[in-house]
Amino acid sequence: MYVYDEYDRQILQERVAQFRHQTARALTGELSEEEFLPLRLQNGLYVQRLAPMLRICIPYGMLNATQLRRLARVTRDYDKGFAHFTTRQNVQLNWPNLEDVPDILAELAEVEMHANQTSGNCIRNTTTDQYAGVHADELIDPRPYCEVIRQWSTYHPEFAFLPRKFKIAVNAAANTDRAAIQVHDIGLQIVRDAAGQLGFRVHAGGGLGRTPMVGPVIREFLPELDLLTYLEAIVRVYNRYGRRDNKYKARIKILVKALTPEGFAERVEAEWNHIKDSPSRLTPEAIEQVKVFFTEPAYAALEDNPAALVQARSDDKAFNNWVTRNTEPHKKPGYRIVTLTLKKTGVPPGDITDRQLEQVADLCERFSFGEVRATHNQNLVLADVRQDELYALWQAIKPLGFATPNLNTLTDIICCPGGDYCALANAKSIPVAEAIQRKFDNLDYLYDLGDIELNISGCMNACGHHHVGNIGVLGVDKKGEEFYQVSLGGSSQHDAEIGKILGPSFAQEQMPEVIEKIINVYVEQRTDEESFLDTFRRVGMNPFKERVYATNH
Repeated sequence: MYVYDEYDRQILQERVAQFRHQTARALTGELSEEEFLPLRLQNGLYVQRLAPMLRICIPYGMLNATQLRRLARVTRDYDKGFAHFTTRQNVQLNWPNLEDVPDILAELAEVEMHANQTSGNCIRNTTTDQYAGVHADELIDPRPYCEVIRQWSTYHPEFAFLPRKFKIAVNAAANTDRAAIQVHDIGLQIVRDAAGQLGFRVHAGGGLGRTPMVGPVIREFLPELDLLTYLEAIVRVYNRYGRRDNKYKARIKILVKALTPEGFAERVEAEWNHIKDSPSRLTPEAIEQVKVFFTEPAYAALEDNPAALVQARSDDKAFNNWVTRNTEPHKKPGYRIVTLTLKKTGVPPGDITDRQLEQVADLCERFSFGEVRATHNQNLVLADVRQDELYALWQAIKPLGFATPNLNTLTDIICCPGGDYCALANAKSIPVAEAIQRKFDNLDYLYDLGDIELNISGCMNACGHHHVGNIGVLGVDKKGEEFYQVSLGGSSQHDAEIGKILGPSFAQEQMPEVIEKIINVYVEQRTDEESFLDTFRRVGMNPFKERVYATNH
């Protein structure tokens, strides 16, 4: 993972000192709340329902053991002893005191962490596949390109006050999309052209929230070295023409729709022609300089499926279920990618305690070269686990709450903090997630259902990505009461699609039964090899609507 140099450290220390001074002035009233607002937002500080919330950046999801232990200490000393992993591969503290935030940022800076640009109308944390660099199905490791984008976008003076927030995601897997690139402001798919040249397919104008849209392709192939100049052209066009009179119409997706994808692409190409040969253009040397931070660890020469692993899987059904469901193929023989699930029933999805953070630090040092990744699905990943150590790892994580073998199943729910914490939420999310998890607590049944994405958001800001869940749940306000709207058919994969609303909303206590009826229709209608999404696309909305509303309304 990337290691800071002396310039990075100096800039970060200066930023912490600057924010310490700004916070002191805000606390004494020298800065008004209106003046302090953009300053605190670009340092990751929100004002939530009950307390400030600090969003800490995890560039492309990468953490090391030292950083995990520092997060644990900060969570314990300055918060209530737990943190929350988000769908942006970041981590949030929900209860810090405003006057303590500069001290928190100073402690984070000591271990090369920060909260810069995790909020505000700027380019946010660039995200990617949690299996980057290790999965057998990727074209090339996307993390060096994410780091290039991070260095370019952080503190970029021209893009500090965009019309609205701006998010970039990169994917390198050919047959799947674990970064949801088509619902980002810019989505980059790493590809090769007919001649084998490396480059990017560029999507622009995707996003969720109040007006969900799938980002169209605006350039089928962008050569590797043109990455930054083309991104700069996109953001310049958005900065120039994006609406600033209405925050609900200020995202780039609104501009792309207004201009049409073709019209937007024409403006980007025109701008790019002015700057494509500028000093911002990448060189092979610059890319290689970043790649040296993403070298392979000291893998051992191993063979797949060692005898001890095969025997353990045969002897222990629970272990075999966990290996089948919670591990992925590794590009190196004898290794597996392991997901530590943060989806134990009764625990808010993505939440983790200070003690668990320290335990994960111990685990990654023992089993995975001292590194861990935060995922888009609010779980954690140990990327480099020896197959002959899988059983020992499984035994170690069972008592810690990380071994729930439900990855990608109906109960592996993406869920925002909702009305329990967020001042913007219309309804609670966490109790709905827990009720659904308790309803579907039979693992054999979950495995029979196959992969199903269920996503929950407490409001239209869609932090839980409900629009692209195969089943999406949105909290809505109806005359001061909390209700839940259901959508079906969403996808964040290469076949990205916004889900369609099932019909009128439901009370909280109805939600487990509603989901059960939806699942029952799927079971009755599916063919042998169909996923939930396949079946929905084949049979349409009506069978689900008829079943759900037959007795509910």
